[in-house]
Amino acid sequence: MFNHTRVTEFIMQGLFDHPQHQRLIFGLFLCLYMTAIMGNSLIIGAIAIHPPLHTPMYFFIANLALADILCTSSVLPKMLKNLLQEKKTISFDGCMAQLFAFTLSSGTELVLLTAMSYDRYVAICHPLRYVNLMSKDICISLAAGVWAVGTINSLVHTLLMLRLDFCGLNLIQHFFCEIPPVLALSCNSTYLNEIMIFMADIFLAMVNFLLTTVSYSFIIIAIFKIQSSKGKQRAFSTCSSHLLVVSLYYSTIIYTYIRPTSSYSLDKDKMVAIMYTLVTPTLNPVIYSLRNNEIKVAIRKILPFNT
Repeated sequence: MFNHTRVTEFIMQGLFDHPQHQRLIFGLFLCLYMTAIMGNSLIIGAIAIHPPLHTPMYFFIANLALADILCTSSVLPKMLKNLLQEKKTISFDGCMAQLFAFTLSSGTELVLLTAMSYDRYVAICHPLRYVNLMSKDICISLAAGVWAVGTINSLVHTLLMLRLDFCGLNLIQHFFCEIPPVLALSCNSTYLNEIMIFMADIFLAMVNFLLTTVSYSFIIIAIFKIQSSKGKQRAFSTCSSHLLVVSLYYSTIIYTYIRPTSSYSLDKDKMVAIMYTLVTPTLNPVIYSLRNNEIKVAIRKILPFNT
């Protein structure tokens, strides 16, 4: 029988089991975290101050950068702090707040990637109607809808988590409060939680993945119909960066969530979690800026050491 006293804090298992490597890992992750924050902030600033970037595509990229900042900031500061402490703990309220913020950012990003795919579909397949189909009002409504879906999804999962009792062991076998490892600590039925997780998986992951796949199927068909090789190259260059981001993000999210909680694997899932909480948000600004001269020009205007 478990002690049913309400849990006030959780103990994190941490990222690695080698204390002698903690400070080295701390330095590496701190550098990556600062790079992610500065890179995404530069993207947002560049898009905000550079008029040529005031287009639907860059508007959605700025929203993606904001979601990436929320994702890394919900996880990394606490993880970095725990790397320097022998006892790695997080309060119950802090855990729920972290779970809410992370779930919000990840859910929002999934829907946002679909909206960005639709934007590229309209730009390549219906260029003459692009101005009307992706007007300022429509883009703002799409972005508001994306963030609303992410917020509602996160709120539902967090409220369902709050109704559970946590008793007995309070060791989270992860380096942050994510739904599967926290759910595993509940001492009462998690059936409703698992049903809602499954529904969210279907809608946020599978349906959005299907819509993105359909959009890019039409895009590829339209590109092959272009006669000139230069036209094909230019059309592909407008969506190649987004396609790379989609592939990177979905591969990690689907691995983590499209499976039963019972198959949760500690070591593998920690490495995958590093990908979507730190590596992907760090790479996204690089991916979008390396092949985009307009963003490079705008960033040079922001950085004080550029002439």
